Amino acid sequence: MEFVAAVLAIVALIFVLKMRKRMTELELRVAALSGSIQPAPRAAAERPPATAQPFVATESTRAAPRARMDEAASEGIIEEAAPAAPPPPPEPEAPGKSFEERFGASWVVWIGGLALALGGIFLVQFSIEAGLIGPGVRIFLGALLAAALIAAGEWTRRNDQLAGFAGVPSAHVPSILTAAGTTVAYATIYAAYALYDFLVPGTAFVLLGIVALATLAAALLHGPALAALGQVGAFVTPLLVASDTPNYWALYLYLAVVTAASFALARARLWRWLAATAVVFGTLWMFPGIDDLRVESLIPHALHALIGFALAAALLVSGLFYGPDAEPGEIDEISSGALAAYLFATAILVLASQHDGIALAAFTLLVAATVAIAWRTEAAVAALPAAAGLAFIVMANWAVGMEFKTLIAPGGPASLPPEPNPALYGTHLAVGFFFMALFAASGFLAQGRSSKALAPIVWAATGVIAPLAILIALYYRIYGFERALPFAALALLIAALFAVATEMLTKREPRPGQPSAAAIFATGSIAALALALTFALEEGWLTVALALMVPGTAWIAEKRPLPWLRWLCAILVALVVLRIAHEPRIVADAGTTTIFNWILYGYGVPAISFWVAGWLLRRRADDLPARIVDSGAILFTVLTAFLEIRHYVYGGDIYHRSAALTEYALQACGGLAMAIGLERIRGRTQSIVHDVAAQIIAGLSLAVIVIGLMFDENPFLVNHRVDGYFFNIILLGYALPAVLAAILGLVTRATRPQSYRTVAAVTAVALALMYLSLEVRIFFSPERTAIGNVSDAEGYTYSAVWLAFGVALLIVGIFLRSQPVRLCSAAVVLLTVGKVFLIDMAGLAGVWRAFSFIGLGLVLVGIGYLYQRLLFRKPPAMVQAAT
Repeated sequence: MEFVAAVLAIVALIFVLKMRKRMTELELRVAALSGSIQPAPRAAAERPPATAQPFVATESTRAAPRARMDEAASEGIIEEAAPAAPPPPPEPEAPGKSFEERFGASWVVWIGGLALALGGIFLVQFSIEAGLIGPGVRIFLGALLAAALIAAGEWTRRNDQLAGFAGVPSAHVPSILTAAGTTVAYATIYAAYALYDFLVPGTAFVLLGIVALATLAAALLHGPALAALGQVGAFVTPLLVASDTPNYWALYLYLAVVTAASFALARARLWRWLAATAVVFGTLWMFPGIDDLRVESLIPHALHALIGFALAAALLVSGLFYGPDAEPGEIDEISSGALAAYLFATAILVLASQHDGIALAAFTLLVAATVAIAWRTEAAVAALPAAAGLAFIVMANWAVGMEFKTLIAPGGPASLPPEPNPALYGTHLAVGFFFMALFAASGFLAQGRSSKALAPIVWAATGVIAPLAILIALYYRIYGFERALPFAALALLIAALFAVATEMLTKREPRPGQPSAAAIFATGSIAALALALTFALEEGWLTVALALMVPGTAWIAEKRPLPWLRWLCAILVALVVLRIAHEPRIVADAGTTTIFNWILYGYGVPAISFWVAGWLLRRRADDLPARIVDSGAILFTVLTAFLEIRHYVYGGDIYHRSAALTEYALQACGGLAMAIGLERIRGRTQSIVHDVAAQIIAGLSLAVIVIGLMFDENPFLVNHRVDGYFFNIILLGYALPAVLAAILGLVTRATRPQSYRTVAAVTAVALALMYLSLEVRIFFSPERTAIGNVSDAEGYTYSAVWLAFGVALLIVGIFLRSQPVRLCSAAVVLLTVGKVFLIDMAGLAGVWRAFSFIGLGLVLVGIGYLYQRLLFRKPPAMVQAAT
């Protein structure tokens, strides 16, 4: 059945070719009958072409008076110009392909080609299973079928060109036949090698390579489909031919030829996809044998990367050697990607070989070559960040001592792999400093050479980021994040050089991308200065150094308004937040010194830095980066106060699990003070960040007051020993928060709704009333604040103090014209009335009960008099009418 299917497929292909020819003839005949094809007029064909004479306008011709032309026209010297012929009608658009055309002229051809290839394979399979012919005859017939299909493809290609059918829109039959023939050729050679052992590995390898290269060459005539088949076959051929003793030299020599052929074909036909797939295949072929590298296999691997890089530079990079033409100032993805791919392969070789000298030398050479190529043509500029990133990865891998095969750092349990044996310190230090100088110098010298802004920005960013990143890796390898004055001096030198570069770029004539590059170098100068501080100071100063970069970057963003500089400020704030989230104490031991400890340095300095940066950013726009920085400033201000309070109360233990009355008091005071400050700042900035933060902090302070001061550590509920009658913890925990809450209510009288001010007033009154009551309790029972046995004198004093406080509130409310304060006064008076009638009447005896009622009566009458005379005073006319 397989043989019959193959025969039917061949018959179907011949039938399709005949139908295609007849269809073409019919289309031409229909077009001639419909008049779409008209012969040119004989007169027009025999008329000789006119020779165009150039006309040069002079001053005399421009000044010729129009009157002379009118006079000549009236005398018949100049004939009137005939009206211009109407433009020819536009040609109708070609109609879309119908289903019948797609089926008859395209689909069946593709299916027929696939059927031919499968038919050849099935024929070989059938002959094997049936035992009809011997192995030699089978291989011969397979080779004969492959040659016949390739010959048929060439014959149909030439026949189409001679008959003029090449432009007919259909599937390209010659390329389908040739592709089927090459597929059969691949299968035949592989069968002769793998199934019948007719060929030794070397011969099979050569024959398969010849077929692949011939397929790539034929793709110049037959199109991209055949090129794809040839490329896949060429790069997959080494996988088909196995050997117990792999020869890397032969493998990579063969791959060099295949890669060169693929690159040349991609360059000749401008097939970018072919170039990209060849680069991917070439990169992947770096991995075989990389897990067991020796000197005899390391050199061929390195040579493979070098040859592939050189071929890509010569044939693929636009504007370089034999590459395509480059657009000025434009970055080409294929040009940059090809170089970056071979750089990546070489970096993997360095890591896998544990920084062998040969691999490291090859990688260093390719990095330098990448910089040189990017200098020569801007199409490859995008390869610079890849080169810088890979250089940092190589140096960081050496610094950390990571095992490439297991991705585990050394120094763990004994079962883990041993530490790699890297090259000497001197070699890597020299290579690292070479990379730093190379990227920094080229990044500065490349400025002003481009007609567009993108390339200079890439050069500058690479020239700033790469040296600093590599410097950090080297510093960690040598000093392990300990103090290092030599590296601090080097970072200070880099900061100075970047500052000089910024000044020089600022003074130059404006060029595309130059302001951005100057801003990048200025940012790098600040970053290098921060690194210098980090290297010279203790571990915790890294947080301080990162925070100090934020206002410097914000200042640069104000001078050079680049959006990404503003976002850089936000990113730095996020990094500092992540740093303190990892270790809130900043250092392992924050010390026990009050205020002046690492909490102040690690939180206070970033808070001040972020406040300054937010102010600088808001001068230009209140955008998202500015709000992020403002949020960071508020967060670090709150954390500074919160952690300093816990550090003070618990003797340096900021992780203390419980809370004391002193902490509640200080946290409430600090929160209310910050809410007042943010309300004043909000009035000036109108920032939504300050608005929301003020409300959040005020709400948290209210929660501390209600939960902590009124319930959890309330001295009436929990016994406290209080030292002193007036200057004590009660004054700090209740009187001072009451004053701050009152101030908050006054500050927000014109900016917050009535409900907000009412809550502030009620909180202040409740705290003040609690303070007065606790003072009475301490006066009568200094040793025990928890409520217990209350004497008659103490009970009467509560009533008297509450009444006096209510009257004082009324006077303040009248003076301030504040209804919430007057209502609070009324609430205090009503509370006193309830106490007198419900508690004093039953609990007090003798003169104390009498004094309680007499005092209450006098106060109530006085309050009524104040309301009548000051708040609800009737006009004189109404008074006379009433009398």
